[in-house]
Amino acid sequence: MAISENICTWFEGSWHRGNVPVMRSADHGAWLGSTVFDGARRFEGVAPDLLAHMERVNRSARALGLTPTHKADEIVEIVREGLGMFAPDAAVYIRPMYWGIDSGLAGIVPLEDSTGFCVTLEEYPMAAPEAATTLTTTRFHRPVLSDAVVNAKAGCLYPNNARMLREARDKGFGNALVADALGNVAETASANVFMVRDGEIFTPVANGTFLAGITRARHMKLLRAAGKVVHETVLTFDDFRKADEVFLSGNMTKVTPVTQFDDVHYQIGPVTRLARELYWDWAHSADSDIGK
Repeated sequence: MAISENICTWFEGSWHRGNVPVMRSADHGAWLGSTVFDGARRFEGVAPDLLAHMERVNRSARALGLTPTHKADEIVEIVREGLGMFAPDAAVYIRPMYWGIDSGLAGIVPLEDSTGFCVTLEEYPMAAPEAATTLTTTRFHRPVLSDAVVNAKAGCLYPNNARMLREARDKGFGNALVADALGNVAETASANVFMVRDGEIFTPVANGTFLAGITRARHMKLLRAAGKVVHETVLTFDDFRKADEVFLSGNMTKVTPVTQFDDVHYQIGPVTRLARELYWDWAHSADSDIGK
């Protein structure tokens, strides 16, 4: 994800054009990684589940020991103001961020009431409807809560994702299907994952090793409302090898079909197409603005 030329940043009470500096060299977030963020999307004039994303960035901050400085609805208003700086049809990645400023106990704990905040809006196109990816395995796995802050969308988790993606790329694939500490499938290196078999939909149960996404939850709700059976359960790599369809769920592209997992090939099937149609219809409805 290269930095777009069309970017706006809200920092210290006002909007600024461009990728402006917001963190200092001695800020806790700069040298000890106490950063959290969230990612929402504006596309085709809508920003679905916007409030839910702002609520989650505040939860992430608390999980990392930071004190949120803005209420979720206040961040929504900041975002809406900033979106007015872009063309109405521009696809925009919405990224609120918190980080620690001063150090507390032993210099390692971020001082609770010393928190930096900004919102970055970056023009970033949605993937084409026909865009798909491929998966392979990786030697790296998801950590557990006793090892890492997996209950937050924390920047310190992403170097692990990056090495998974590099390994997949070096093997000639687009992404990695990732195991939890017990060897069961958790998600991919960048998104939650669903599989379909005999018309029923399966996704790994949220077991505390990965962030069960807002878009993931939205897909489950919409598919169940459409009469589909959706299971949250323990899944193995062999389950995915026997699947009829596989698709990814994430904020960046919402639905990404998978056409291959190692030497197993899939068609882009009817359930994957249905998931996309349901999400797009809902996103353009009145309910999506408040996340019903």
